[in-house]
Amino acid sequence: MIATKSFLLSIAIAYVEARFGQEQIPISAISAVQGGAPGAAATIAGAAVSDLLGGANACAKLVRADQVIAELGDGADALAAAIGLVVAEKNTNPFANGNVQNVCADPTLPATQALRGITPLIDPAVDVDGGVAALSQQTQGTPLNADGLSVFDLLVQAGFGNIVQGQNAAGGAAGGNQNANQNANQNANQNANNNQNNNANNNQDNNNNANQNNNNNNANQNNDANACAAAGNDNADNNNQNNNDNANNDSQNNQGNQNNQGNNNQAGGNVVGDADFGLCTPTITFQGGEGNRPDTEFTFQIADPLARGGQGEALNPNIITNALCNQLVNVCEANDSAVALCLDAKAQVAALNTRNKATADTFNTAIGFPGAITNPAGGPADVPAAAAAKRAMRLRARAFRA
Repeated sequence: MIATKSFLLSIAIAYVEARFGQEQIPISAISAVQGGAPGAAATIAGAAVSDLLGGANACAKLVRADQVIAELGDGADALAAAIGLVVAEKNTNPFANGNVQNVCADPTLPATQALRGITPLIDPAVDVDGGVAALSQQTQGTPLNADGLSVFDLLVQAGFGNIVQGQNAAGGAAGGNQNANQNANQNANQNANNNQNNNANNNQDNNNNANQNNNNNNANQNNDANACAAAGNDNADNNNQNNNDNANNDSQNNQGNQNNQGNNNQAGGNVVGDADFGLCTPTITFQGGEGNRPDTEFTFQIADPLARGGQGEALNPNIITNALCNQLVNVCEANDSAVALCLDAKAQVAALNTRNKATADTFNTAIGFPGAITNPAGGPADVPAAAAAKRAMRLRARAFRA
């Protein structure tokens, strides 16, 4: 048994050392930069070693990459070294804390414009499909639009939010289960308040109806006592009036019941046939100006705040539909039928290969919410035809170059 434990420990140490060697690649590149004050490159390189350790904050290496440019200049060698630090895989312990892959969630880092929009590598034991590595390689040549977005936001936007965790510069986690639980608790409290208000409204309606009926009865008694000579006509008028009052009361009660039923449905989750979406309303939006983008740039987004979590808006609807279907499982407490319905709606959108209001409408209708508002901000509902044509040409040109 002791020999077996020793053998396993030796394997673990060898694995960690091998990964750490991989993560130290940018250090030598920083040391070799020909720029800055004498000895500055070696000093920064030595300090950068600690930025890649498992206990280091995920934002520290981005701050250090900015320092490379600030102190060693913006020559080709300095820029390449800084980019290498941005993309460097941070050391993690595969045998502790679920091998969590922390990524910087500070949207101001890195501050150097030439370093923005580049995504990092993570442990290949977590990035089993190599998607994060492929995106990192791609963004080194063609950075993503990172206006107002952190590195973590970019990975979430690309659909990798389920294998990375955001970390603020102060060290706290950003997004993830903590926010989901907080949102769920807030929703639960809000639902409880809504139910309490509905009960209060029902009691008030019943009291009003009781008072109205008492008033009608008193009016009938007074009419009977004071108008015996014209009892037939008066009683007929009173009966008609009472019938009208009762009909109005019934109408108001029905309306109140419908409103309360709508509030209760909203509080208790969203159900479409056998599909129960739990705490979330699974619709998507399509509107301009999201995420500090120009008003003329339209993007897709998850409408429900709880389901959205840390997901940023995206030009590609498939990113948003994929994230939403994942969130139905992760935070919304949806049942299997709801998830299956979402996956079907997601497939319909992927088959369209379009990026307009009709794309969002197709998803919302397929998932059971036809007519859902796709531009809640109140701007234009769809991209102008000229802009859409221009975007299509740009996408075709980009695909041709790729």
